[in-house]
Amino acid sequence: MADLLNTSISGLLAFQRALDTTGHNIANAQTVGYSRQLPQFATRTPQQFGSLWLGSGVDVGSVHRAYDNFLAAQSRSSSSAASQAGTFATQAARISNLFGDGEAGITASLQSLVNALQSVADTPASIPARQGLLSQSQALVEQLRATDASLRSLDAQMNAGIASEADSITALAQGIAQLNGQIASAQARSGQPPNDLLDQRDRLLDELATHINVEVVPQGDATVNVFIGNGQPLVLGQQASRLVAIGDGFDPARQRVAVASAVGTMDITGSLGGGTLGGMLEFRQQMLDPARNALGRISAGLTQVMNEQHQAGMDLRGNIGGEFFAIGAPDVRAHEINGGDARILASLGDSAGLTGGDYVLSYGGGAWTLRRQDTGAVVPMTGSGTAADPWQADGLNIVHDGGVPAEGDRVLIRPLSDAVAGLQLRVTDAAQVAAATPVIANASASNQGSATVGGLRVIDASNPALRSEATLTFLSASQYQISGDPTVHTFTPGQPITVNGWQLDLQGTPAAGDSFAVRDNSNGVGDNRNALAMADILGRPVLDGGSTSLQSAVGQMVGRVGVQTRQAQVTHEAQQLVARENANALDSVAGVNLDEEAANMMRYQQAYMAMAQLVRVADTLFQSVLDATRR
Repeated sequence: MADLLNTSISGLLAFQRALDTTGHNIANAQTVGYSRQLPQFATRTPQQFGSLWLGSGVDVGSVHRAYDNFLAAQSRSSSSAASQAGTFATQAARISNLFGDGEAGITASLQSLVNALQSVADTPASIPARQGLLSQSQALVEQLRATDASLRSLDAQMNAGIASEADSITALAQGIAQLNGQIASAQARSGQPPNDLLDQRDRLLDELATHINVEVVPQGDATVNVFIGNGQPLVLGQQASRLVAIGDGFDPARQRVAVASAVGTMDITGSLGGGTLGGMLEFRQQMLDPARNALGRISAGLTQVMNEQHQAGMDLRGNIGGEFFAIGAPDVRAHEINGGDARILASLGDSAGLTGGDYVLSYGGGAWTLRRQDTGAVVPMTGSGTAADPWQADGLNIVHDGGVPAEGDRVLIRPLSDAVAGLQLRVTDAAQVAAATPVIANASASNQGSATVGGLRVIDASNPALRSEATLTFLSASQYQISGDPTVHTFTPGQPITVNGWQLDLQGTPAAGDSFAVRDNSNGVGDNRNALAMADILGRPVLDGGSTSLQSAVGQMVGRVGVQTRQAQVTHEAQQLVARENANALDSVAGVNLDEEAANMMRYQQAYMAMAQLVRVADTLFQSVLDATRR
């Protein structure tokens, strides 16, 4: 009878543990990260009675989690990718909003500038029209600078966000390491997994994955090691590394990410991905920096072509035009660990060569080498690097302005990072707008040929003889002389005639004796030729080696930002879908189903009551034996 009682009591205790576990599941049905727990029933060791082996009851051998490590790893990976895509898409939308306004965007402002130039061309002597041009030009400058300021502010926010992310990741790593210690201790004491502690650690791992992509490697003592990047350890057992934000060697304000240890810090920015931090780094590299450089390239191109054309014109006072816009110089920064004291200067050259990239000039083996910062590709340089003969590459002029470099010294050159910040309108007096061309050409009234003046333009306003009168007299349809010069020149139809810093286009065929006079346009108050030329240059191909106009470049920039933003949004939506599916797959294994728990509760309750009935039977039988022995 004692065997029946022990068997019954074992059942009572086992199903009581099962009911406790079910109650724990139901109580945590809404707890985030909780994994349902399952009792593992195991028969006790049977006892031998004669030739028979009789069972001795049941035990709950362990309570384990309904958990799948493979599904958990999938869920973390997709969650990390979705978080990265979401961060990128959110920030991309901010840039898209800056550039995408069709009514108040850069494209509209450039068109307004063209319209203002056309108004000056329509009434070149009108001060109000000229003042309107200056107002519109200033508005364009302010808009470009405001857009650049917004991008700079966004860059500062990224730097602050990167530092904050590094702190958050460090805190999570420390929490995981602490739980590793508690789990290892609890496992060693009982030999059984501390399920609730495991859930807490998994919640931290899941949260960590939203900040950065992680690889989790389980260990034999129930702890886990966590790696990031290209295998850099973040958590090893009970030890957690510190992730810190460090200043870039060229620019202390630009935050990078490093792992800090007792021996120093190791920069791992280039190997990080996934999560919010990965999204920030990707956005800064692939969208923010290119957008700032694209805006600077457009401003540089606008400044160059407007200045060149304005300086080829004449204002209302009869003076040659000066600079119309001014722009910020390239940013040149020596690396903080350079051993030499070489001084490097850089200036913008022909905007047609500007690529929108940044460069690193490095010294090694007795020579300087220029490379693209983003790709590392070598950029050929011409020139000797002196002030008289600077190195030239990709629209840049670079000068070694003294000092001695050391082996391995590096200098960062950002041609366009400060271009927009330094943009300003140089013409402040409406009368100084050079709307006229300083020279004018006339055909002699006695000409017999069909040649007419097709166009006259200034190509070198600094030529001292620019405004001196010159007469071209044709000896034949293909030969001419210039007054004061006995040299006979050959005329080729369709080719301009270049003299004294100006170029003359003739249409038709001249006859012998025909003459054309080019003289100072001293009474050119109503001349609008240079204003028309300035309005036209916005549509000329001046960028990308002379294949892209400013208006096209703006359209390409806005279109590229729009495409990147839309791609980011589509990627985010797709990653969210994958993340939800993987989370649901894990939840189908580890989540609490209240209907299932209710069924288990009834099943365990019935079993418990049956065991209690057996205890009563065992007690009755035992009492019968006692009563029999008393008689």
